[in-house]
Amino acid sequence: MAVLHFGTSGWSYKEWVGPFYDKKDKMLSYYSKIFKSVEIDSTFYRYPTREQVHGYHKTVSGDFVFAAKLPKLLTHEKLLNTSLGVKEDLFRFLELLEPLQNSGKLGAILIQLPPSFSYGKDHDNLSSFIEMLPQGYDFAVEFRDRSWLRSDIWKLLKRHNVAYTIVDEPLLPPEVHVTADFSYIRWHGRGKRLWYNYRYSSEELERWVPIVNEVSERTQTVYGYFNNHYHGYAPENCIQILEMLQLALPEQVRVKEKIARYVLQKKVAREETLEEFGLDTGRYDVRDLILKLTDQGRLERSSTIRDEEMKVVEVTEGRVFARVREYVIEIDRVNGIIVHDCDDWKKGLVNMRLCKHLCKLFLSLPREQSSALLTELIDRRRPWKLQYR
Repeated sequence: MAVLHFGTSGWSYKEWVGPFYDKKDKMLSYYSKIFKSVEIDSTFYRYPTREQVHGYHKTVSGDFVFAAKLPKLLTHEKLLNTSLGVKEDLFRFLELLEPLQNSGKLGAILIQLPPSFSYGKDHDNLSSFIEMLPQGYDFAVEFRDRSWLRSDIWKLLKRHNVAYTIVDEPLLPPEVHVTADFSYIRWHGRGKRLWYNYRYSSEELERWVPIVNEVSERTQTVYGYFNNHYHGYAPENCIQILEMLQLALPEQVRVKEKIARYVLQKKVAREETLEEFGLDTGRYDVRDLILKLTDQGRLERSSTIRDEEMKVVEVTEGRVFARVREYVIEIDRVNGIIVHDCDDWKKGLVNMRLCKHLCKLFLSLPREQSSALLTELIDRRRPWKLQYR
């Protein structure tokens, strides 16, 4: 059987204080006492500093393994185009990870591609990039478009020992394709509006046990990470599947029970509040903020967009990517940029006026995230760049 490195995508989440962390805990130090692997999410947004990587190395024990996401500079901005210097970008990234690589603490490197990256227009970029990947590293590629699910791609990945990332998400089917001597699995959640705001049931996780067992028999190592980080669901669900695989440790079971109690208490408290007031007060505050950036008519027209027409493809503290009907919305909070492609948005750029699609998105995101983003837009202490695609 393969060695399993299971954990979560990221560890530094303020909302995990309570369900997972105590206030006094140093996050990575505590996390590494519960899990022996994590996927570094922050490297997607920016290159780590040498000090950060050395800090990771010193904080965890010798048997801990980090997976790392390739910076979006390569995947989302340069689209793996080798003519734009991505080889130099890649080797700069690998050089920064040397303390982990040299100590055996670096696991797989995830090449997470954007939903707009498709076989028809981007095949040559992917092929050229994979051809230049250096030996001595495990690379996994995660597609977000169905056009890549084809035999010639499996052959390309096998030829270079690059793992196809097996996913549980709304965009792609949970197909199993083993293309390397290791496997990589990511559980994103199944939320209708927001993938990651999702708590897997025991029945849903049980269906994954034979899949994990299958890839364990066919590969030497299995990396598995839960990305449904809202409310501490990711560590809870990760421990649940480890229990089902009969691999959970007593301390992990204790943490799982702590999270379950916390979630139940929060649910009861919320239900009591809603019963007292007779409404969902969370939505009212967001609508109030939206009306500072648009008019009542556009806000009302956002209700004509059905929930199933709003697909929040990716959302983290730093980035939101969504599809609304035939349109696309990208919010880069780190750099203060919003990109959208409807005509009404184009007309409102000068006055920073939201269209109905942006209204629908802000009503679909978690209240805390919507409020924070809208407040930043209203405040204008940091100038945001609004762009028409």
